[in-house]
Amino acid sequence: MAERKMEQVESQAVSRRNMLKTLGVGGSVAALSLALGLAEEVEAHAPAMRVLPNVVTTPAAQAAAPDAQMQMVLDQLMALEPPKIIDMTPFNNRQMSPLMLAVLAEVSERGLPPLEAVGDISHLLIPGPGGQLLIRIYTPRGAGPFPGLVYFHGGGWVIANLDTYDPSCRALCNAANCVVVSVAYRQAPEWKFPAAHEDAYAGLMWVMNNAARLAIDPAKIAVAGESAGGNLAAATTLMARDRGAKQPVHQLLVYPITNYAFDTSSYQENANAKPLDKPTMQWFFEQYLRRASDGTNPYVSPLRAPNLRGLPSATVILAQIDPLRSEGEAYAGRLREAGVSVKSTIYEGVTHEFFTMSAVIDKAKQAVAEAAAGLKSAFGTT
Repeated sequence: MAERKMEQVESQAVSRRNMLKTLGVGGSVAALSLALGLAEEVEAHAPAMRVLPNVVTTPAAQAAAPDAQMQMVLDQLMALEPPKIIDMTPFNNRQMSPLMLAVLAEVSERGLPPLEAVGDISHLLIPGPGGQLLIRIYTPRGAGPFPGLVYFHGGGWVIANLDTYDPSCRALCNAANCVVVSVAYRQAPEWKFPAAHEDAYAGLMWVMNNAARLAIDPAKIAVAGESAGGNLAAATTLMARDRGAKQPVHQLLVYPITNYAFDTSSYQENANAKPLDKPTMQWFFEQYLRRASDGTNPYVSPLRAPNLRGLPSATVILAQIDPLRSEGEAYAGRLREAGVSVKSTIYEGVTHEFFTMSAVIDKAKQAVAEAAAGLKSAFGTT
């Protein structure tokens, strides 16, 4: 029975290859989609074709399917055929932003504006614990002073830069009508833990102490970040509390890294997800941590902090198709238990990094609006 089923699947493979030749789609997105469909079909029948003792597949281990808009971006990403992050050096990883290119390709195909305009963009060099830090300042239209948002980009503390997450900063600047200060922190493996964390804290403190210079109201400063940047945002609030410094009024955590662990349900479901999978997360930690014991530090793993009391209110935005979803949920829960006001949402059918894609994904627009609502509430500008 299993052999006959395999023959049927192989026959369908030949038919699909012939169809591709007839259509002349070659290596296009359409070809990739058809190939994916075939791969999924083979995988679906694989258990019936092999005898695998002591292996149990449960529904909890199955990843959710991306929605139509998310899939279009993923198709564009696949068409670029980028090498795996873990197969490249950190240097080579920093030379490319395939997901950004995928979004730009989708923007171009739809005839949409490539960038969201803001009032002004400028740059400054500020002092940091390891030398000068570059900051990029996004200022909304109109007259200040404005609320301020200190922002940290993602990339596993290893890759990406200010440009990669520029769309998020533009969107938040406009949606929350605030000055966004994006901090370029030191990256691994050249700079191990706690370099990025100390730079993030230094950036936050500098903005708080120099708010007037940036047309920012010093009483209305929040912190934000995505992925590893979300970790830095959460950690800076812990660092400020632990060091007796002034706290930001709010923390916006977008699919933050909150725990050095790889055994959650979302890691099981999304072990091979795109654009972020389990091996890549493990690689990021290997690059940044000096030793495995650093992973127990509450700044690396805020979920392990013994006490979360006294931290600012939080908006936690998570993606369903993301290895980091479970730890983000858990951190939001621990904040609530500590008496912190928290709004947390899981956006279904989208992947890690979706927040930067408001130009082409409606759920990203919704997430930006939710983030802005939380910020405005904390700023007292709603």
